[in-house]
Amino acid sequence: MGQQQLLLIILGVIVIGIAVAVGITMFTDSAASSNRDAVVGDLENLAGNAEQFFRRPTAMGGGGNSFNLLTTSSITLLTNIPSNANGSYFVETAGAGSGTSSLVVIKGVGVELFNGSPVAAHVYVYPDHDSVVTIN
Repeated sequence: MGQQQLLLIILGVIVIGIAVAVGITMFTDSAASSNRDAVVGDLENLAGNAEQFFRRPTAMGGGGNSFNLLTTSSITLLTNIPSNANGSYFVETAGAGSGTSSLVVIKGVGVELFNGSPVAAHVYVYPDHDSVVTIN
């Protein structure tokens, strides 16, 4: 083969290698982004459950206008299944632990990695609204 043909073959191999590397990176980022969106969606559902818990009277298994009955081990008061295909969820800071009866923080940890650590997000739940903050 001539030098020109060898040069074209080498150049083709390099271009294909770069394309494969970029494709793998894009796929990994897409998987992490999808998992993050799913975790945030689950956290929004848990936030709605927490707001219902806040308003429900204690005689009916609720908080009686307080998050004080929620503890770091009481995620089961908000959902029967604290883990699913998207990730795991737990009450990180609750009523008495946060110093206020009107705030609960729920954390979700996803199953996909982004920059070497699992995707994660917090939802800050107040009696009348909530706010989601992504960690990774």
